[in-house]
Amino acid sequence: MTRDQISAFFRRLAEQNPAPATELAYTDPYTLLVAVVLSAQATDVSVNRATKPLFAVADTPAKMLALGEERLAEAIKTIGLYRTKAKNVIALSRLLLERHGGQVPGERAALEALPGVGRKTASVVLNAAFGLPTIAVDTHVFRLANRTGLAPGPTPAAVEAALDRRVPAAFKPHAHHWLILHGRYVCTARRPRCPDCVLRDLCGYRDKTAGPVVRS
Repeated sequence: MTRDQISAFFRRLAEQNPAPATELAYTDPYTLLVAVVLSAQATDVSVNRATKPLFAVADTPAKMLALGEERLAEAIKTIGLYRTKAKNVIALSRLLLERHGGQVPGERAALEALPGVGRKTASVVLNAAFGLPTIAVDTHVFRLANRTGLAPGPTPAAVEAALDRRVPAAFKPHAHHWLILHGRYVCTARRPRCPDCVLRDLCGYRDKTAGPVVRS
């Protein structure tokens, strides 16, 4: 994909959705961090369903520690890997209090030093909570970047590096959310909605679906 095509790619996404945002429910950097940690191998819908009552009683590191690992695990048991996630949320909450005064740090190294926080989670928090132009590469972004030719790469790290090089600076602040939402609802894994896609003529995917889209 050429530089002009990439600019047109993001310009169209911006016209379609000027202010994209995460679909995870949160109120501050801490609740966002917890929600993103819980969202690994889970849907945003399932996470929001669990965190609504959870955050009503534990929306700070201190309150989460007071809740305790067992009660947290019970609160999030509908989410995959809930026991491991409960352990990590309690551990990261403790470290936030011990090392950061109960605040979520806005630096990548400090975030990635927290239990259960990898590069993708840190990128989401840095982008959504602190407004940094980071692009987290999840399964949707990885698929879209390779399928369209926007930023092909064999691994998430390679795709992230390619996106960092290729996405125009003006579009980087919102690029993560545009890509993840487009991958989630249009450029889907099994049957991409190519006839409905505003990027169809820019996309390098050889096997575009044709004709009317069957919606469930």
